[in-house]
Amino acid sequence: MLLIFDWDGTLSDSTGMITQAMQMAADDLGWQVPLDKEVHEIIGLGLPEAIARLFPLRGEVERQQIRDRYAFHFVALDQLRPSMLFPAVQETLEHLRAEGHQLAIATGKSRRGLDRILANLGMSSFFHATRCADETASKPPPLMLEQLLVEFSVPSKESVMVGDTEYDMAMARTISMPRIAVSYGAHHVDRLHPYEPELCMDRFDELLTWPRLV
Repeated sequence: MLLIFDWDGTLSDSTGMITQAMQMAADDLGWQVPLDKEVHEIIGLGLPEAIARLFPLRGEVERQQIRDRYAFHFVALDQLRPSMLFPAVQETLEHLRAEGHQLAIATGKSRRGLDRILANLGMSSFFHATRCADETASKPPPLMLEQLLVEFSVPSKESVMVGDTEYDMAMARTISMPRIAVSYGAHHVDRLHPYEPELCMDRFDELLTWPRLV
């Protein structure tokens, strides 16, 4: 089976770091600093789309300025206190890979950002494929999922999207792909239930109890 995972808030405990970096970036420019919940709302989108939603009245030049400041602060924070995988993620992924499943990532991160983090974790060659928002369409349109299905020659019904936001659930539902939600990420689980996930996990290794993997 092809298992496709979101990164931030699903595999990686990085929601707090993303929030802090965006708030520091806004403060650098003298802009109104967004609330935690406002930043959580845009986690999962590509950075240009996220900033456009957070700061809709800012022009393109200003948005580029905050993108640069955000990137600076995120890298600095990650070097100071690297974001870690959530409990049981590493062991569960290793088990799934050993069982012969194909593992992929579909993320709102940039290619450069994802590659840097995977390298830091020693996982550069762990996943069979990855898609990032700056090389395809940002969520919630399902283009990155469609590209992965083509790459692996797998129909949507024989794959699954695992994520923590409405964007993950929406793009999977659009192409009738099964979806699994996690309750510990950026969006409250009550927002994910309407997308009819087949499983809602409080801990990542609950994935191994999904009937289609047992």
